[in-house]
Amino acid sequence: MAGLSPLTRVGQAVLEVIFPSRCVGCGTYGSFLCQSCQAALPRARPPRCPVCWQPQRQGDPCGRCREERPAFQGARSPYLYQGAAREAVHALKYSYLSALAQPMAQLMARYVEEEEAIEADLVVAVPLYARRQRLRGYNQSALLARELSRLCGLPLAERGLARRRNTPPQARSADAEARKRNVADAFIADGRWVEGRRVLLIDDVMTTGATVDACARALHEAGAASVWALSFARED
Repeated sequence: MAGLSPLTRVGQAVLEVIFPSRCVGCGTYGSFLCQSCQAALPRARPPRCPVCWQPQRQGDPCGRCREERPAFQGARSPYLYQGAAREAVHALKYSYLSALAQPMAQLMARYVEEEEAIEADLVVAVPLYARRQRLRGYNQSALLARELSRLCGLPLAERGLARRRNTPPQARSADAEARKRNVADAFIADGRWVEGRRVLLIDDVMTTGATVDACARALHEAGAASVWALSFARED
């Protein structure tokens, strides 16, 4: 809890006594994502498409990326959207366990250090529509981006990207084309923040890549030099 005020530290200590942290993976007390569950998280290991990170036998660009190259330079996810990784994403996103952003971002930061291909000057989060964020109370991707920014020493452009129209949740879209249509032109970027910069775009989970592709297109339209997408987990 370094950097926190004494009052905040006392408050967190009291909360920990009343509502002790419990691992979302195994249920043991002590942390929201224990070391054992962190070590057992299902890794999204190569060989994979170097662009969209879908499983690919030879590690070459997949057919979809060869046919229509996404707007992002590459997408990466350290984990598969299974087991404790799925539980962590759900708890952060739907169960208001915002404290999970810290251990999840720590794992993502460790991955960024290991992944030599990723080059970035600043961090941007996939935004929620303002009304949806007010209802939820926070944007889970923004929480991850804020922690990752601090851990990696990269500036965070909180106003670099916005969602200009509300869209149905992607989980309700049946297939890749429906997801792509759902988020087409849904985002707008601010060139004052991203022009000429290499952007690291943060999301919690990636499925078809339609959302990060739409975000990357908006960032490029605003002058971003490149866009790498990073999510905590991906659904194969």
